[in-house]
Amino acid sequence: MGVRSFRRAAVAVVAATALGLSAAACSSGSGSGGSGAGEGSRVTGSDVASRAELNVRTSPDAATLAKLPAKAEGAEIVVGDPKAPHTVSVYEDPRCPYCKHFEEGGARAVARLAAEGKVKIRYTIASFLDANLGGGGSKRAVNAMRASVERGKFAEFHAAVFASQPQEETDDAFTADNLLKIADKVPGLRGAAFDRAVRENTYQDFVKAAEAAFEDSGVNSSPVVLIDGKKPSGDGRAIFDADAFKKVLAESGVS
Repeated sequence: MGVRSFRRAAVAVVAATALGLSAAACSSGSGSGGSGAGEGSRVTGSDVASRAELNVRTSPDAATLAKLPAKAEGAEIVVGDPKAPHTVSVYEDPRCPYCKHFEEGGARAVARLAAEGKVKIRYTIASFLDANLGGGGSKRAVNAMRASVERGKFAEFHAAVFASQPQEETDDAFTADNLLKIADKVPGLRGAAFDRAVRENTYQDFVKAAEAAFEDSGVNSSPVVLIDGKKPSGDGRAIFDADAFKKVLAESGVS
């Protein structure tokens, strides 16, 4: 498989152990910990372009997420009250299936606390899986997410992108057309400026900066979730369950 060449590339288990995660993670060195794909099975964007379709969905927490302001700060997107006393830092790749599991689990607990003004969420959204698996879906999705900030719809669109993730991370399904289909599910998001940004990759500089920030951060897998800059307690599996992660957040002083 096309292995990412930067120095921190490692298998998912090593990355997960170092940051308090379970082995369920996408590694910046070799795709996801559970993919098992080898060099001969690499799928390129051109291979899957004709069959890449999405089951477009919305997040069950969309109403909660819609209440949260969002803005771009450097290579991050920050969601929630900037004066919130605590910060949850989230490192994701749009094509990573374990990031979807986090969004379906622990992210719900974080969103509820953010809606209460107790935490702000700092997203670093990487695109390393494009290099590992072929194609450009992660880059296109990150670009579209950045465009959604300008429409005041990031939280809803971000959730909808992960909810609509293809079954296989090797499917390069986040095409411009499919991202616009996802945007249709977010009221008020579609418009000439947003559509143009999605089709023309207007925010490609942000996409590059976000990937560079991920590579420079010291993490090398996704999802990685830090609470006030520190890894959560326990073995990391709690990030995939809302109730369990709520307890972890409380143990870290966030409740």
